[in-house]
This record gives sequence, C-alpha cells and structure tokens, in this order.
Amino acid sequence: MPKPFPAEFRRDVVAVARKHEAPISQIAKDFGISEATLHNWLKKADIEEGARPGVTEKEAAELRDARKRIRLLEQENEILRRAAAFFARELPQNEVPAGP
Repeated sequence: MPKPFPAEFRRDVVAVARKHEAPISQIAKDFGISEATLHNWLKKADIEEGARPGVTEKEAAELRDARKRIRLLEQENEILRRAAAFFARELPQNEVPAGP
C-alpha cells in the first residue's frame, strides 16, 4: 500500500496543478508522486468543492456510520426476535400472560 501523504501536501500539489503553469507530468515528477495519483487528487478536490458530481469525504463518513448503525440495529432486532420466540415457547399455551 502506498504511503499516505499529509492533507496539506495534497492541497498544495493540487493548487500548483490548477495554476496550469506546467504539465501535470512535470508537477507530479517535481513533487515525487505519480501522474495517476495527481489526477486522483485533482478529481477528489473537484468533488469536495462541488465542481464535479460524486460523494464527498463527509458524505462517505456519514454513510459508513449509518451502515454500521443499521448493522447493529439489525443484530439487536434479531436477538430480540429470538428472545421473544424463546419466551413464547416457555409460556403455557392456555394461560394468558398478565398485563402491566
């Protein structure tokens, strides 16, 4: 896995690339990154700024958190369903449980 670059470094490289003072290949070479990496950073920056459609980092984090919460709720629901089935078997069939 490639080493992660600090966010400030990525922002600086994207800012230099957006000035269009040099070819992308030269900018990438000067900063010691690949052209593909620079293209990815430019694409992500455009998405974050709303210039290009896509999922922002904030939205992706919210989606991950929501999916985790859904999984947890589904697990809790399954436990409660099984507990209800277990206790329903334990009750005598002709007795009605007393209410609260």
